Amino acid sequence: MMGKSHLLISTGVTLSVMSLLGYENTIPALAVAALSSLLPDIDEPNSLLVRKAIPEFLLRGLQIALIGAAIYLYFAGIAPYPWNIVLALLVGSVSFLPGRRLRHLVMLLIALWLFAFADAYDPWNYIAACALAIAAVVPHRGLTHTLYGVAGWSGLLYYVSLSMNDGGSLWIAGGMSYALHLLADSLTQRGITPLPPLPFKLRLKLMSTGTKQGSAFENICILLTLALVIYVFVLI
Repeated sequence: MMGKSHLLISTGVTLSVMSLLGYENTIPALAVAALSSLLPDIDEPNSLLVRKAIPEFLLRGLQIALIGAAIYLYFAGIAPYPWNIVLALLVGSVSFLPGRRLRHLVMLLIALWLFAFADAYDPWNYIAACALAIAAVVPHRGLTHTLYGVAGWSGLLYYVSLSMNDGGSLWIAGGMSYALHLLADSLTQRGITPLPPLPFKLRLKLMSTGTKQGSAFENICILLTLALVIYVFVLI
């Protein structure tokens, strides 16, 4: 499914189910549910979550900064000839990486910054840094699209919820929304591998992303989600 579909369906179903089960739908729970609906695709540099967090203008700024750094290294005399040329070429060449690779680089740089300088946001800074670092090095639909990913994210949120005394709504919202994303991806032709290294693949082949049939299926799921939300939050 596309990112917007994941956002609408996973978040809507999660909040509706939580309400039916008697859990309070707080603002933090809503935010975590929305984030978790997109989080599994953080390993895809062109996903909705990553594109919004690392927009094109930021990549262009990084490229300009790298070219500027290469020029500086060439003329600054930090290294003797011909090593100044080698350093300049190495740094400058990074600016010509494809957009996907540049986003991975930005994700790693942000992760390092969070580890080093964001102590005031503990434990969220470490959670975000770990997620970014892992996502930058794993393949798409790899570790983040497994039951290990669900368990790891739910466990981190459970640890945070202990200090917030929110009755468990935070980790339940995050874990459920994350799991619903994986369930949706298991309906596609590609499917997911939920328990690597076991070769078992969960692939129901009910839809194909990018096709008319796939778009129709997504629209039906969105309409059903909206119906559920209206039933739970308006009619009951």
